[in-house]
Amino acid sequence: MNMLALSRFLLWRTVPFACVVLLNLPQAGCGQPDTLTLLDSRSRVPVPGALIFSPGDKEVYRSDVNGIAVLPPGYGKSGLTIHAKNFQPRELELSDTGGDILLVYDETLVNPREAQMVFERADTLRGSYGPFRQNNDVLTYDLDIKVDVAEKFLRGTNKIRFAMIEDADRIQLDLFENMNIDSIVYHDGALPYTREFNAVFIDFPETLRRGETYSIDFHYSGHPEESGRFGGFAFREDSLGNPWVFTACQGIGASLWWPNKDQQPDEVDSMTISITVPSALTDVSNGRLVSAEELGDGTTKYRWKVHYPINNYSVAVNVADYAHFSDTLGPLTLDYYVLPYHLADARRQFAQVKPMLQCFNERFGEYPFPRDGYKLVEVPYAGMEHQSAVAYGNGFQNGYLARDWTGVGISLLFDFIIVHETAHEWFGNSVTANDVSDAWIHEGWGTYLEGVYVECLFGYDDALTYLNGYKGKVGNLEPIIGPTGVNHWPTQDQYFKGALFLNTLRHVVDDDEAWWALLREYAEHFKYQNVWTTDVINFFNARLDRDLRPVFEQYLYYPELPVLQVRSEGASVSYRWQADVNDFDMPLKVRFDGSVHTVHPTSEWQSEPLNGGEMEAWQPATDLFYIEVQVLR
Repeated sequence: MNMLALSRFLLWRTVPFACVVLLNLPQAGCGQPDTLTLLDSRSRVPVPGALIFSPGDKEVYRSDVNGIAVLPPGYGKSGLTIHAKNFQPRELELSDTGGDILLVYDETLVNPREAQMVFERADTLRGSYGPFRQNNDVLTYDLDIKVDVAEKFLRGTNKIRFAMIEDADRIQLDLFENMNIDSIVYHDGALPYTREFNAVFIDFPETLRRGETYSIDFHYSGHPEESGRFGGFAFREDSLGNPWVFTACQGIGASLWWPNKDQQPDEVDSMTISITVPSALTDVSNGRLVSAEELGDGTTKYRWKVHYPINNYSVAVNVADYAHFSDTLGPLTLDYYVLPYHLADARRQFAQVKPMLQCFNERFGEYPFPRDGYKLVEVPYAGMEHQSAVAYGNGFQNGYLARDWTGVGISLLFDFIIVHETAHEWFGNSVTANDVSDAWIHEGWGTYLEGVYVECLFGYDDALTYLNGYKGKVGNLEPIIGPTGVNHWPTQDQYFKGALFLNTLRHVVDDDEAWWALLREYAEHFKYQNVWTTDVINFFNARLDRDLRPVFEQYLYYPELPVLQVRSEGASVSYRWQADVNDFDMPLKVRFDGSVHTVHPTSEWQSEPLNGGEMEAWQPATDLFYIEVQVLR
């Protein structure tokens, strides 16, 4: 959590309610807030992640991990609506908001795929922002480890500096249970701790006071697991038999190899990463290289400084016999680390970096981490968005592992990994989802930026073709936003459907100048912050002065696409929306008789004349809007 976020958090928790401005969006005025506590009527367990909104109002609120939502004074005068996953919708008047709000669970609303998911205690400990995480804000990490390549062993210390958000004598950190805790030192004394799965609960001898800053040294060692999609922490070899050590921890968790608060909401403001390796090898990590010190025992310590907030899963170790070359884009340094025998291929392939960065700089604001520079680092897996040290393993070829990824003949015009993983520097690393359930804020946007890149280099028509090529990869079987507060990576639809949703949203806005200005402001406004989907909705609503909540809700919280039902009525065509969101209301472009016009369907039937034309010629623009069309006979 950066200091701006911390100040907002402290204000929100400690002030009964003043004129608090959240996210620079319009507020209703001063007075006493309304606090809602949403509970499951069966168990009285809190219901997190519910959407709370007032009909006609453009702001949407979300219940937290405790089921609590705090509404600004005066909000909801025309009544409130509550939409919570797997619960019946609830409407209530403002006078009814005192005390607990009981929501009725409805198993018929449960997505069949999500119904099969089973979450254990370990998933909750990892995924939930529980009380011993909430009570503190981690400010900096100073990670210092030695990598014993021969023994596949780590030994190190993480100096963790944190500020207390409330009085407490216990905090939670995380380290995989196969790793040893050698000691946790505070004021020169060892602290007691307990471990439950991968969670580490640390107890202090006195109460740590709200607003005060503290520091501990977490000493640890062990053989890290090779696990997860891309390896976790892996000891491998290159094709010449040289050691090649790397990390890739998204999903599985950074605590697989180093102790930290293994959660997305709390990013440190900065950190140092010191990695000691055999002197024949080079370590490349995040941030700016400060020093490479030979220690006189055949090892070299590489010290890197990260000057910005960073996701813990982005913290990277890459150890190999690397060759290095560099370039610049204006004041931004570009550094490339590859195996020596790939140097010529890398110089050729990485020429794509500059035009890509120029495109993203123009559309989304300047590269978010200029003090740390931009790096591409060769790895033996496909790639990962490690902040300022983007992992690259696409074989120095276009497409995705040489495949025409979207199947429409455009993917092979560029290197998918360079573009997609770099896109995450803006969306994922700079703008970060608060909870993994909202990971479309990383992946949907990262995939959409592939289309933005195509448009920059090859034009709008190719970009449309490219993005629509993703339709074949969408399942529409479970919601993009998955279960909250547990260790669960959402459906793959978050990538492809997420990008198609953003393309749809662009054409809902129907003003490219406003669209590109909006996206640039969105990236700048939430830079270095952690956000919820509701923050995204509120930002778009405020800037566009329209209520897009029903559109966001249908595409992100339900698996099914909105369906445009169409039928012929003599000399006219009639149409309406069929959607899960009862107030779904989205304009749509239609091609007819050689021209394009906009219709405004609702859930009620509307008609327009065909003026002597054939109904078959009345074609909704399904390349601009990701919808289903159902022709009723």
